[in-house]
Amino acid sequence: MKEQNVGQDMRYYELFDQLVSAMTAAGEADISQIEQILGEIARLFRLCKGVTRLYRSLDEEKEGGGETFCSFDIGEGEPVAFQRVVTSGMAIATMTVYMQSGIRPLSSEERRRVELIMRLTLSFVCRNRMQRSIEDLAFFDYDGYRNTRSLQNHFMQTERTGRFVGLAVVRYNLRHFTVVNQELGREKANAVLCSHYKTVEELVGTEGIVCRLSGDDFVAVCRKERLEKLLDCLLETRISYGEQSDDVVTVSANAGVFVVPDGFVLHSPDDIRGPLLSAYMAAMSGKQDHIVFYDDKLAREREKVTHVQQDFIHALREEEYYPVYQPKVNIRTGKICGAEALCRWCHDGRTVSPGDFIPALEETSDICRLDFYMLDHVCRDIRRWLDAGLPVVRISVNLSRKHMVNRNLLADLVAIIDRNRVPHQFIEFEFTETTTDVEFSDLRRIVSGLQREGFCTAVDDYGMGYSSLNLIKTIPWDVVKIDRSVLPEGKGDYGKHGSLFKHVVAMGKELGLECLAEGVETESQLQLLKEAGCDIVQGFLFFRPLPVEEFEKKLEA
Repeated sequence: MKEQNVGQDMRYYELFDQLVSAMTAAGEADISQIEQILGEIARLFRLCKGVTRLYRSLDEEKEGGGETFCSFDIGEGEPVAFQRVVTSGMAIATMTVYMQSGIRPLSSEERRRVELIMRLTLSFVCRNRMQRSIEDLAFFDYDGYRNTRSLQNHFMQTERTGRFVGLAVVRYNLRHFTVVNQELGREKANAVLCSHYKTVEELVGTEGIVCRLSGDDFVAVCRKERLEKLLDCLLETRISYGEQSDDVVTVSANAGVFVVPDGFVLHSPDDIRGPLLSAYMAAMSGKQDHIVFYDDKLAREREKVTHVQQDFIHALREEEYYPVYQPKVNIRTGKICGAEALCRWCHDGRTVSPGDFIPALEETSDICRLDFYMLDHVCRDIRRWLDAGLPVVRISVNLSRKHMVNRNLLADLVAIIDRNRVPHQFIEFEFTETTTDVEFSDLRRIVSGLQREGFCTAVDDYGMGYSSLNLIKTIPWDVVKIDRSVLPEGKGDYGKHGSLFKHVVAMGKELGLECLAEGVETESQLQLLKEAGCDIVQGFLFFRPLPVEEFEKKLEA
């Protein structure tokens, strides 16, 4: 018996040393090796099973939830030892070991050693789970989607393995997902988002990755041979979000695609981010297809964007940007009742079209600085007109959606206007329709605040894209500007197009909104506006955008 105890002691210390080494090894632990050692220790002490349970909270422990691990199991038995630990993060881990009936019970020394192994195992389980939790926090967002760190890590691993050749990177945004949120509710919309994400994950395969940048904005990486099926899915796919057969919604996306060329070397993330952003912005602009590939043409356009962004600060300092005013005309009286301030840029002796610099500044927060600059210059003009005794009309200025993240926007706007001593009734703010729930909520807050300060507010370009009824029903606008795309073209009977326009006007009037039609160019269009009961018209039929001197003469007249 004594020789048997000596043999057991030696084997115990040998296995204990192996267990400690395996649990503290650098890098990822070899779980199968640890379980094998624990099995040998169990047999050494005549144990038949060991069960570990991990709970994220006390409530989960009470409810019997959590995760269960069985490190060894050679038969059923009765529990003979139990250990429980609570981590600093209030996670709980327990371990129970079992022994079959009729087996010699544990001696006091054997029990001490078994309990030591159990505490060591629980310590390892908690530490390992903590490590996994830290990785989850680092590489996954709050909703469980892989984040930008996961994307960067994937690129680093791809670079080490030299697998960039044959790779395709796709940045995509789910189209009109705000409407899905509004119609299905947040819970079901989240289920749609998650299901779509998993579908894309399956399409990119184990060598690819899908990461969420924000909201419904994602990046997917895959091998070129998988790209076609991925793009087919992004163009349009039916996503199930519930248990009922009709719990299905069709989801599509705008996507920019960068196919990594032969000989590509990654010097910095911008080597991929830049081309990908160019293609993505082209897809989001609506001027091209919903899916846009990066090519030489986009590269040239990207170069133009870079020049605009680089010249911005100098142009702002030198006051190269200036407002022009396009009058708004009251349909019933034919008189000027307002004007929209539009930005122009005089650079190197020539006037740059807004389409050549506004989208470039929209990519950064520079557009917000330009908006504040324009508001200040408009206020200077209004103050000068008031001092000269001119019959001043309400001037509208545009605000980018980029302002939605500025919690102090209302105070910033009021400060600029009050600094120029401009009465608030002479300023109108125009906002384009929003694309996310967060922006929608912020927009409602900002519009309400502006109205409390006595400003007029307008929703711009209504009817362009995928306008939501909630946009004019929920937010307390003063004016709805109906986009030119809703206004019929040509002459004669307008049919359905004319009926649509009339119904949009009727809806706006019913909601107590002032209705303005923009882009009016023909007398026949004007006649339709009169028949529909539209209030105000803006377009080349009456006035093009005027330099400030010419607009002042119109005010005098």
